[in-house]
Amino acid sequence: MGEILVVGLGPGDIEQLPFGVYQLLKADYPVYLRTKLHPVVANLEEENLHFTSFDEIYEANDQFENVYETIVEKLIDSAQKTEKPIVYAVPGHPMVAEKSVQLLLANTKGIQVTIKGGKSFLDDFFQAVKIDPVEGFQLLDALALRQDEIQMSQHVIIMQVFNEFIASDVKLTLMEIYPDDHQVALVHSAGSKEEQIDWLPLYEIDRMEGVHNLTSLYVPPLALDERVASFATLQTYMDAITGENGDIWIQEQTHETLIPYLKEETAELIQAIENEDTENTIEELGDVLMQVLYHTGFGEREGYFTLEDVLTTLNKKLRRRHPHVFDGVEINTIEELDKLWQKIKAEEKREQP
Repeated sequence: MGEILVVGLGPGDIEQLPFGVYQLLKADYPVYLRTKLHPVVANLEEENLHFTSFDEIYEANDQFENVYETIVEKLIDSAQKTEKPIVYAVPGHPMVAEKSVQLLLANTKGIQVTIKGGKSFLDDFFQAVKIDPVEGFQLLDALALRQDEIQMSQHVIIMQVFNEFIASDVKLTLMEIYPDDHQVALVHSAGSKEEQIDWLPLYEIDRMEGVHNLTSLYVPPLALDERVASFATLQTYMDAITGENGDIWIQEQTHETLIPYLKEETAELIQAIENEDTENTIEELGDVLMQVLYHTGFGEREGYFTLEDVLTTLNKKLRRRHPHVFDGVEINTIEELDKLWQKIKAEEKREQP
């Protein structure tokens, strides 16, 4: 059947390597390393540890996904051919931001996979930047960073910022929602003898040289009034304005009394668009959105519906009406798209109670 024992090499120095993992690495098992570019490996080599590294797979592939899939295939093949268990060692902890382990667990092909532990870099990272994770934090991958997933109200840790090119991509993404001069920290080798913490403004984070395999970026949270690019901030403001102790004018409004303002703001938006006035278009779009939120605020206040009801309905509709975007349905012309939409709308009508 075969068995793979998965261990973590810890965040840095050999002193950070759990003793149980150290014993397993020294046992009489074949050892495979995702990469030997880790400080602990040199110490283990001095103790005559024999291992197989997958670094050559990185060199032969441009995409990390291909690398991890190839590693998993080779691990399973090796486990099937060996009577005794094999050891697969990865940086940090196997269950913390380790894509190859997740792929392995999802594609065992009858091989028994046992996670034997390790130490992640997170404890040392929290200590380095002096934060308490109970306040809320996000752990994100620099290689798959999405602006709309970032929670500016939380402590944000971005892994794998290992060269200036990746740092530049991260910087550009973050500067869409954070102030350019927001103070952040590049944390190198957290918890090790080589630990270094560089506090600097966000716009300077790509001024780094060389390769830094053990570098992550810490982005402190923003205060509410600084999170101006956040829809959550807008919700907070509107809840306060339309709430029981909010604006006395909006508390007197109904759907019907708000209609003239919705028409007025919509007309002003149309005029701004027709005048090709970009700045005014931005402002008027905001005013139309404000009117939408006034209506949802009234709906919540009266118990008719909530903003979440509106979002749920809209998200379901967007997903349902765009199978050519999300489900691989092939559409090549506007005519084909129109036929698809008519079909979907007809199905929606049949399903209505």
